[in-house]
Amino acid sequence: MIKAILFDLDNTLIDFMKMKHESCKAAIDAMIGAGLKRNKEQALKELYELYDEYGIEYQQIFQKFVKKINGKIDYRIIAYGVLAYRKIRESNLVTYPKVIPALKELKKHYKLAVVSDAPVVPAWMRLVGLKIDRFFDVVITMADTRKQKTHAAPYKATLRELNIRPEEAVMIGDRIPRDIETARKLGIHTIYARYGDTKKAERGKSGADAEINNVSEIIEVVKKMGNFLNP
Repeated sequence: MIKAILFDLDNTLIDFMKMKHESCKAAIDAMIGAGLKRNKEQALKELYELYDEYGIEYQQIFQKFVKKINGKIDYRIIAYGVLAYRKIRESNLVTYPKVIPALKELKKHYKLAVVSDAPVVPAWMRLVGLKIDRFFDVVITMADTRKQKTHAAPYKATLRELNIRPEEAVMIGDRIPRDIETARKLGIHTIYARYGDTKKAERGKSGADAEINNVSEIIEVVKKMGNFLNP
C-alpha cells in the first residue's frame, strides 16, 4: 500500500537547469562588460567546467572563475556577475508545467516529501519562492543528514519522519544514481522523470519501476501502482 510520494526538487519539480543557464548567461554578459577578458561562448564553457569540478551549487564559483581567467580575484567584476545572476535567477525560477495541479491532487491521498541534495537555504528559498512549500509534510536536504542521495541516509531520514516503510513510498527523480538506484536498494518504488534529465537514459533502461515524460503523468502512474483512492 502506497502512503507517500517522495520528490527530488531540482529538474523534477523545478526547471533548475533552465534557470541556471539563463542566470549564467546574464552573469557572463555583465562580467565581460565589466572587463572580463573572454568571449561569451568560451567563458560559459569554462564556467560550466568549474561547476562540473566543484558542484552546481558551489557558492564561490565566480571567485574561482574570475581568478582562473584574469589571474586574480577582481571583486568589482564578481559583483557585476553576482548581481546579474541573481536578477535573472528570480525571473527564471519556475516549476515545470502542471506541477501544482499534480501536487494538489496527490496531496488529497498521500503524504508528500522532498528529498534533495541542494543546500538547505537554497532548497527552502525555491520551495517558498514558488509557493509549493505548503504541499510537503517533510523536506530533507543535505543539511539534515550530511549525505547525498547516493547514500541511504537521506531516504532513511525521510521514511522515519513520515513514519512509513520503504515499500509504502514512491520516489520520483531525474538522476538515476541518486533518485532511482539508491531508493530501489532500500525497497522504495521509483519513477524516473525523463523530462528533467539532461543526459536521458535509453527508454526502459533507467532501472525505475516507471518512466514519465511530464509531471502530469505521475498521478496515473502512481494509481497503477495501487491504492490511489484508498491509501
